[in-house]
Amino acid sequence: MKPTLQDVANEVGVSRSTVSNAYSRPDQLSAALRAKILDAAQRLGYPGPDPTARSLRRGFVGALGVLFTSELSYAFTDPFAVRFLAGVSQAAERHGTSLLLVPLPADRARVRAAVENAAVDGFCVYCVGDEDWALRAIRDRGLPYVTTAPRADAGPTDRYVGIDERAAARSVAAHVAALGHRRVALLGDTVLPDAPPGPLRLAEPGDAPHPTTRGRLTGFADAFAAAGVAWPTITVLNATGNSRAAGAAAVAPALTGDEPPTAVLACSDVLALGVLDALAAAGPRLAHPVSVTGFDDIAEAATAGLTTVRQPAEEKGRLAAELLLEPPASPVDGHLLLPTDLVVRTSTGPVPRS
Repeated sequence: MKPTLQDVANEVGVSRSTVSNAYSRPDQLSAALRAKILDAAQRLGYPGPDPTARSLRRGFVGALGVLFTSELSYAFTDPFAVRFLAGVSQAAERHGTSLLLVPLPADRARVRAAVENAAVDGFCVYCVGDEDWALRAIRDRGLPYVTTAPRADAGPTDRYVGIDERAAARSVAAHVAALGHRRVALLGDTVLPDAPPGPLRLAEPGDAPHPTTRGRLTGFADAFAAAGVAWPTITVLNATGNSRAAGAAAVAPALTGDEPPTAVLACSDVLALGVLDALAAAGPRLAHPVSVTGFDDIAEAATAGLTTVRQPAEEKGRLAAELLLEPPASPVDGHLLLPTDLVVRTSTGPVPRS
């Protein structure tokens, strides 16, 4: 039979609470008595109090959950996600807490089970789209959560740390339009679920299901509409993942058509780097140079000379964690919009003259 706390108490001749204090409140005991208790526990093979039960008594676990919209490996391979998690980790370290990464599979039952069984004090919801069912699972546990984007149904007690995706995307598209580009392509990750890579039909940018993609496509469309470019004349490209290979595969059909775009605006730097890869592979077969823009300003963007939108990834993660670890006194203080900057580099230039 597995030894218990009571067995240790009987062995030493003290109360259960005294044995418990030897683990959780050592300052309440003399050094000699604590050493006697720990020696007896080791002799009996008692591992110590159950940490889950102890955290339930204290009312907190000492861990934050980070709910991801993709596979767990995405947290360690995507450049923006890595920087975001670095910010979350900085806040967690300062508060002496730990992190639990929870991927978001397509199976709703598995998500609910993962959320219900996660031993955490709250959730940071990273890049989760309109999956309200995932948020409901968190709400049902009565746990606080912070999202990384404002939500249309956000109430006064909801907390978020994000950017104005539409305005930020509009700024980079306005830059491209000012250079004279009118035959453009917009590239996003999973613009429509289950769509193959390459061009697709999207009646309007608001039809994209993921709020981040929807906001960025809408911002692009705003700027080109102001320049006289109607949405139906814009090519929309679908990538089947946020990777360089997926970006290259998505743009390749557009580059081989009769009228390739003079500019490609990607919803992420990673996809934009894939476009640059595809352009390098096409080489002299292209009749004209193609301007390319990204979004995020990851480290590789500067090396590639990529024009992009800079957003503060680490600060975003740090502030999201802080909103969980130090809840604001006023609900308004839990709604944070961070600044973005247009960064112009060499990947954009004037439209080629025919």
